[in-house]
Amino acid sequence: MPTPTLESVAGSFRRLGWTGVVVQLALAVVPVATLCYFLFGKVTGVRAEPGVTDVLAIGGLLILLFTTFWSYRYASMGRRMLDPERRPPLKKVKRVLWTGLWAGVLGIVASMLLLIVGAARLLYLFMKAPQGGVPVIQTAASDRSYWVSSMDIVSLLAELCMLAGELLVVGFTLWLLYRVSLAASPYGGADAAN
Repeated sequence: MPTPTLESVAGSFRRLGWTGVVVQLALAVVPVATLCYFLFGKVTGVRAEPGVTDVLAIGGLLILLFTTFWSYRYASMGRRMLDPERRPPLKKVKRVLWTGLWAGVLGIVASMLLLIVGAARLLYLFMKAPQGGVPVIQTAASDRSYWVSSMDIVSLLAELCMLAGELLVVGFTLWLLYRVSLAASPYGGADAAN
């Protein structure tokens, strides 16, 4: 693979940055709508205090919003790379990319934990209930934690959307790190070593 030019790396930053912003915003619609419905809508049953999984879900959503902003930062950094007076040093470019990578990995871990806990909870409740095609199963009248409803499935869909967004960011960031590594020479001698 030929060594990329600074212009092609800057173009990659702009393209992937804007793609990351648009796709993550589109994927964030389901989790944000689910969160709004949960917080402000009429959820059937007794509303319990937020548990560990709820806090983890909100944290995962905040990470998704952060990585969306970080994708915008990639796009703006690509624009600045083309201007020799405003070009960020290679060390700063790599630091920004590593921050985006770790934020994406943290979001993936949060999403995976939520998916595992959510699927295990649904499996437990369905194994406990009589086998049948009931759309909503209520196993205890007063405790919402023992109910299975369509909101649980929407919650799993929201977690999958968050996971997809974070995987996209990690993939884009790894590609940009690779491209920056190949194009370190246009930055110049001492700066390229950083």
